[in-house]
Amino acid sequence: MMGKVIAEITMSLDGFIAGPGITHKEPMGRNGQVLHEWIFNKATEADKKWLDELMYTTGTVILGHHTYSTAIDDAWGGGSPFSAIAFVLCHSLPAKPVRGFVYVTGGIEEALIRAKGTAAGKNIWVMGGASVIQQYVKAGLIEELRLHIVPVLLMEGTRLFENIGCDPVEWIKEPVTDTPGAVHIVLRAKK
Repeated sequence: MMGKVIAEITMSLDGFIAGPGITHKEPMGRNGQVLHEWIFNKATEADKKWLDELMYTTGTVILGHHTYSTAIDDAWGGGSPFSAIAFVLCHSLPAKPVRGFVYVTGGIEEALIRAKGTAAGKNIWVMGGASVIQQYVKAGLIEELRLHIVPVLLMEGTRLFENIGCDPVEWIKEPVTDTPGAVHIVLRAKK
């Protein structure tokens, strides 16, 4: 079995993956927590199936330093929330490394090579933030994009699809799962 490079993330109807004013106390920004209501407060059996599949099929995780540094202490309690090794893209190594995380200073390609080496045939989950997903999409390295679109307009915050250029990026749509809390969409990269 050979895993895929996937980007999986929740976003609002207007394309935001976090609200404005991201801090350690509010790692999802102002009002950003409504994006994850489908996970924590409104999860149906269909929603749980998506989450279970993500956890079961993930061999490694790739995330950005901003996401890591914002969430590690308060939201994640000083430890890794992942059952797999997580690679953190960063410009310099942190003063205090945390078990379960590997810090990569050589860019997205190096992180991907290292993640493939530890994924044991499972998927590599590029979880974000937006800048990291944008870099992987722009480089054509995402094989599958899984979006959980929540029926809310955040109106401001961090947009998922900015800074990826002007050329269209085409995807092949898989069947959609619709639940009260989110519409779950899988898009495969068009070769």
